Amino acid sequence: MLAGTGIELLSLLDYPSIPEIEEDGSTFLENALKKAKTVADSTGEASLADDSGIEIDFLGGKPGIYSARYSGPGATDEKNNRKVLSELDGLPLEKRTASFRCVLVLYCPGGQFKVFEGSWEGMIGFEPRGTLGFGYDPIFVDPQLQKTAAELVPEIKNRVSHRAQAFRKLKDGLSAQG
Repeated sequence: MLAGTGIELLSLLDYPSIPEIEEDGSTFLENALKKAKTVADSTGEASLADDSGIEIDFLGGKPGIYSARYSGPGATDEKNNRKVLSELDGLPLEKRTASFRCVLVLYCPGGQFKVFEGSWEGMIGFEPRGTLGFGYDPIFVDPQLQKTAAELVPEIKNRVSHRAQAFRKLKDGLSAQG
């Protein structure tokens, strides 16, 4: 998603001494900022981190920042999806609105940072469909495409997703700086 920027990307695998970072913030921004700051402080390099999840309107925005562990200890994608589907059981499609959210933080040593956000509006389907993707992708339906995120090939998902939107904003921000 950052093709053409000339930026060399490294991952945490390139820095094995960075400690595990506990995501204990109360917002996507707090979690992304903590991760990006910790890595930048440890490496002395600019760092990019995100936090993302799904927010379901009927559930008051849950699972939100708890998306990965929504079904409790030992949470898996399948268990999380089953829990959401059971909580929405009997609810008509028009009340199953949801959005995937992504907050990216680009943190530079010295404390300056920029935030880029993306949101993908959709619905929670009635059953899992598709084998591509992960997390809530099999139950998240894009209303324009009439497919779940797990039914979308990566080329399409990387154009419409919450993460793609946030990365486009980051890329535009980097281009504007020259």
